[in-house]
Amino acid sequence: MLEELRIQNFAIIDNLELNFASGFNVITGETGAGKSIIIDALELLLGGKADGGAIRAGSEKATVEGTFSLKDETQALLKPVLKREELLEGDDARFVTLTREVRRNGRSSARVNGITVNNDVLREVGAQLVDIHGQSEHLSLLNPRSHLDLIDRYANLLEMRNGLAQVVERVIAIRQEIKMLLSDKAELERRADRLRYDIEQIEAADLVPGEDDELVAERNRLANSEQLAKLCGDVAALLSEEVDTIGRQPAVDQLMQVAVLLGKLSQIDVDLEYEHDLAVTISEQAQELSIAIRRYGDKVEYNPERLDEVEERLELITNLKKRYGTTIEDVIEHAEKAKGELDGIENSEERLEELRKNEDKFLKVIGELAHRMSTARVVAGKQLGERIVKELADLRMENTRFEVEVFQEEDPQGCYVLNKRLAFDQTGIDRLQFMMSANPGEPLRPLAKVASGGETARIMLALKRVLAQADQTPTLIFDEIDQGIGGRVGAVVGEKLWTLASNHQVLCVTHLAQLAGYGDKHYRVTKSSGSGRTSTQVIALEDAERVEELAAMLGTVTETGKQSARDILSEAAVRKGQDKSKEELPKQQTLF
Repeated sequence: MLEELRIQNFAIIDNLELNFASGFNVITGETGAGKSIIIDALELLLGGKADGGAIRAGSEKATVEGTFSLKDETQALLKPVLKREELLEGDDARFVTLTREVRRNGRSSARVNGITVNNDVLREVGAQLVDIHGQSEHLSLLNPRSHLDLIDRYANLLEMRNGLAQVVERVIAIRQEIKMLLSDKAELERRADRLRYDIEQIEAADLVPGEDDELVAERNRLANSEQLAKLCGDVAALLSEEVDTIGRQPAVDQLMQVAVLLGKLSQIDVDLEYEHDLAVTISEQAQELSIAIRRYGDKVEYNPERLDEVEERLELITNLKKRYGTTIEDVIEHAEKAKGELDGIENSEERLEELRKNEDKFLKVIGELAHRMSTARVVAGKQLGERIVKELADLRMENTRFEVEVFQEEDPQGCYVLNKRLAFDQTGIDRLQFMMSANPGEPLRPLAKVASGGETARIMLALKRVLAQADQTPTLIFDEIDQGIGGRVGAVVGEKLWTLASNHQVLCVTHLAQLAGYGDKHYRVTKSSGSGRTSTQVIALEDAERVEELAAMLGTVTETGKQSARDILSEAAVRKGQDKSKEELPKQQTLF
């Protein structure tokens, strides 16, 4: 749950620190005091859009930081993410801290446990911690696209839907390949000609991995053959030729003489035996060196024809590497890939037949999975509708009819379902929308066409109540869910939000005293002016302060108003006391 929230230089908030409790937390205050600003700051903290215009005047940056304590089930969901991003020290995930900073130029930064992350990671972590239900979500309830997600969540179909989506992606890939093979046969033939040319050119070269290095070495020898021959001759002469013109003996003869002399010395002094052996070894090695150099020199030849051949071969290899890769291995690999692609083009009819068989097979798999999901959605929709009607009756919408309409569309290219071809996508075959009739005798119509603002808020609350057991998000935040409802319904809403707090930490911004009376913890938001600046403060209310706040919300801080506030608190306490364990919401069932 959210334990601490710190906000600095955000809108009219200068420096605010809040400590929230478990259970049902209510936030009240006059319009414009900054209640919704706190919710805006939380949305920013959870990865919402950064806006430099939200920074308090005179400041360069705004900072929002929240510390969350995690129960076992939330730890289990978050640990893989924290470990993957290296945001977890040791194995302790009992607490996590999120931080978001926004600068005047609109740039922002995000941190999890003090480590900088990108905004996608922040949103991924935040989605496991907090679910904010504000006016924008009420509007999303009017969008039929959101209805399918709600039903699938209620029926525990999300995992099955993900599996279906993977099969659908395979069909999409198959259809793209079929389209490519059928799209432009002339272009495919041109491509085949280019591939044949590449293959013929590379195969004609008959390349051998590593031969370019050997050819470079051979070219160096051939290009410098005259110098090699001369230098070998000079070395051989110094080592073993006859006495030169100035009377110097060859090096080998001199070394042999040194060895003889050291032999005589070692006979006199045995300590010189090592030096004698060394001299013998050196003289023998000098002889071997002389023989090796002479042999090498004898093999050196001036061969311009071979040099031309080597140069031409190296030029061919260089040109091939420029076109097809940086190494001979790359060039050979390019030829192999070209053969594979050419084979696919030349055998396109066979490939098309194979692709169509696979497409047909996967369409049957999609049809089977989608039909099972559709059946589960119909059952779930009926159950969901019945339970929402019951919830709405408690919210003074007794005559409301609510149904979930599930329908499909035929498509000659669709998946196979019970001798039909039905349109499909990653979610299956169903098109779905919520239908409602608010008054007796009126036909069911799409929710968006009949629900008023207050009714939409109540329907959203009913949905959240019904879905609460399936929702593992620890903190639920409701921003002005009381829009369009009066005091009598407000008390019912308050009680229902309080029952949600049996499984969640609930925070609610409200204008209704009857709703606020059910709070386990009550916070009042005020604003004050000083030195030409406006600032927001939040005060945790106790006893008499709470009575005064509720009286003010009722419109009069007279003794009569205070007594009405006490009555609200007393009635809420009685209602809570009638079920101290809090209302047990129905368990969700897997419907497939």
